[in-house]
Amino acid sequence: MYTRRNQRNLTRTEKRRLIDALLRLKRTGQYDEFVRMHADFFVTDAEGRPRAAHMTPSFFPWHRRYLWEFEQALQSVDPAVTIPYWDWTTDNTPGASLWADDFLGGTGRAGDRRVMTGPFAHGNGGWPINSRITDAGYLTRNLGRPADPISLPTKEDVARAVRAPVYDASPWDSTSRSGFRNAMEGWNPGGGERFGNHNRVHRWVGGLMLGAASPNDPVFWLHHAFMDLLWIRWQRAHPKAGYLPREPLHPAHPHAGLVFGLRDPMPPWDVPPAELLDHRRHYRYQ
Repeated sequence: MYTRRNQRNLTRTEKRRLIDALLRLKRTGQYDEFVRMHADFFVTDAEGRPRAAHMTPSFFPWHRRYLWEFEQALQSVDPAVTIPYWDWTTDNTPGASLWADDFLGGTGRAGDRRVMTGPFAHGNGGWPINSRITDAGYLTRNLGRPADPISLPTKEDVARAVRAPVYDASPWDSTSRSGFRNAMEGWNPGGGERFGNHNRVHRWVGGLMLGAASPNDPVFWLHHAFMDLLWIRWQRAHPKAGYLPREPLHPAHPHAGLVFGLRDPMPPWDVPPAELLDHRRHYRYQ
């Protein structure tokens, strides 16, 4: 059992050890393997093939396993390292501590959005972008999108999603109008804001966080650790409401065979959501 902590509470030494472990995984090529995995499983609900990671009920359990696998890789380098979480409802400006030069570095420069500060800046030589959908080989960000400003989700945005009494609902995709999963994943069908919560955070960071290869930016892991924590908070608020759908979809359903029920093994690990509902054997949050 180990503890994931709020990034704002990390000591200078803890930050340094996390950065060193990330840089080591990058040098060995393991980091880019995780980036490619996420890109491979970023399947939209318009593609007509099984989707385990996004626009689907298994969004939360898939990413829980994905983060846990990555955390094991970090701990193979330094057993004391865990993935911290970024509470973007509180640390919600480009001046927040995680964007400091001694941690993740700041926003990108005007024009090409290239990050110039911190240990992951291309100029420091340790963070080449090898798994990408652009030709740029450097980390990019556009924190807050100054030319067309957006804000990060608020505590009330999160609370509204956590109040949802059911986990997910048909049609089990980006158009689901009820349920915790889509309220938190943030595909808003209709309404004024197209993207909410999780999706809005990706857009607020900008740069490489916008695409399927978003783990190229190390902040991805801190963001999704907070998403994992929010799932736990929903589970605690609704102890009798479990993962849905419990059974495979009826063959007549338009998403039959594309959505993972409670006991359907998810790729690439062949682990069903049922085995990922309880995190407490591995870690806790502080």
